Amino acid sequence: MDERWQALKPDEAQSTPLYLQFARKLADAINAGWWLADEALPSERTFSDELGISRVTARKALDVLLEQGLIRRRHGSGTFITPRLEQPLSRLTSFTEMLKQKGFEPSSVWLERSIATPTHDEVIKLGLSPTAQVVRLKRQRLADGVVMAIEQSTLPLAYLPDPQAVGSSLYAFLDAAGHPVVRALQHIRAVNAGPDIAASAGIKQGEAMLLMTRIGYTADNVAIELTDTWCRNDYYDFVAELRR
Repeated sequence: MDERWQALKPDEAQSTPLYLQFARKLADAINAGWWLADEALPSERTFSDELGISRVTARKALDVLLEQGLIRRRHGSGTFITPRLEQPLSRLTSFTEMLKQKGFEPSSVWLERSIATPTHDEVIKLGLSPTAQVVRLKRQRLADGVVMAIEQSTLPLAYLPDPQAVGSSLYAFLDAAGHPVVRALQHIRAVNAGPDIAASAGIKQGEAMLLMTRIGYTADNVAIELTDTWCRNDYYDFVAELRR
C-alpha cells in the first residue's frame, strides 16, 4: 500500500471509533497539503477499497470533516477541499500578498471602477468635503479560481485620478505612487449577505458572512482608503496572537 494511504488507515486495536480515527488522519493529510484547495477527494468507495474500511465508516468520517469546514460537497460532482485563509489581525497585509504567502494563486474580477460623489459615511470616515469626489473599486477576490471575498474600496480622487490604473494590488499601486498605507483601523462583524453581495460571492442570499471594514492611513496620518470586504464565512479564519 502507498505510504500516503497507509497513513490514513485506522487501527482496529484502538478504542477510538474507526471513523473518528480516519477523520483525524484525513484532516492531518489535508492540512499537510496532500490535496490542493478545491481539489476533489477520492470517493467513499475508493477510501473503502484502499483502506479496508466500510463505506459507512468513510461516509461518517467525511461528515465530520464537512462539519469542520475542511471539505464541501457538490451535488453530482463529489467532495472537494475547502480553501481556507488564516488572516492575522496583527499585520497589515494586502490580499494579493497574503494569498501568495499561503501558496494560493490570487486573481480578481472587477465589478466596478468608477468616480462618484462620496456618501455621508465616506465623508466622515475619510475626512472629506461633501463636494469632493472619490474613486470606488469593487471586485471579486479569488484564490485558485475560487471566490473568497467581495471587496469594495473607496479612495479620494486626488490619490487615484484614474480608476483603471490599479492592477492586481491596490496597495502595490499606492506604494508606487508614493502614498503607502502604513497603518489601518479594522473592524470585523457578522452580517447576512444581501442580494447583490450573495450573487457576486456565489452564495445564498441571507447566508452568514464576515464584514471587515478597514480605514487605511498614510505616514502623515491621512485617511486614504476605506475598504469593506465581505468574506465568505466557510473560507476565512481570522487569527490573533495574544500575550500576557
